[in-house]
Amino acid sequence: MTPETPNRHYLPEALHHRVLDVVLIGCGGNGAQMLMGLASLDTALRAISSRSLHVVVVDDDVVTEANLGRQPFYRCDLGNSKAHTLTERINLAHGLAWRAVHGRAPEAVDVSGADMLITCVDTASARRVLGAELGKGSKAPVYWLDLGNRAGDGQFIIGCPASANRRNEHRLPTVLEYFPELADERLPDDAAPSCSVAEALERQSLFVNRVVASHALALLFDLLGRGSIGHAGAFINLGSGRCAPIPLPAVA
Repeated sequence: MTPETPNRHYLPEALHHRVLDVVLIGCGGNGAQMLMGLASLDTALRAISSRSLHVVVVDDDVVTEANLGRQPFYRCDLGNSKAHTLTERINLAHGLAWRAVHGRAPEAVDVSGADMLITCVDTASARRVLGAELGKGSKAPVYWLDLGNRAGDGQFIIGCPASANRRNEHRLPTVLEYFPELADERLPDDAAPSCSVAEALERQSLFVNRVVASHALALLFDLLGRGSIGHAGAFINLGSGRCAPIPLPAVA
């Protein structure tokens, strides 16, 4: 009797042995944690493979008092661009030449040619706009990793946007396909800014972004560093301590 083989998704051959272009949209709670983790991932990939990362960071926000504590910014950063501040800090520390764009995607940057699009945005409308942009042309990112969270729980999911130039029979569904309710324009957006650190901590747990980002980065390391993944993401609940994986689509 042949043992059951676990369902796995494998990194395309086209992404082996070269620099991978990553566009990170959002440099706030989840995005800032992802950016710092991507620097560590780049170091690891250079050590164990012929791959590395070039990251473009896009965010139109500036550092405020409410960001201190939950996001990796300091009092000296107040009023400065989040994208430029953290990208310059990482470039200096790691000897990289990653690029920061102070603006809003997709207007401020072309996301279609990226190998990996990572979205750390606050609203369903932002995801809808990006999804619509990806569907306009013949090109699309190879992967779309999306992170989101509420006060004490969150999720991340990786998919492969549909493209006219790509075989789609084993494609991983994107966040908009897994959660079709996000396409409903009647869905309310809740991105009200907090005015203080205390108010921000009432709205979101101190470490929820770090936990969600760490799990997402572990998935990326398996995909980019080891060549395959066995799940497409996960739901994480800090209150219960549970992490429920999102399974890969069944292979016919």
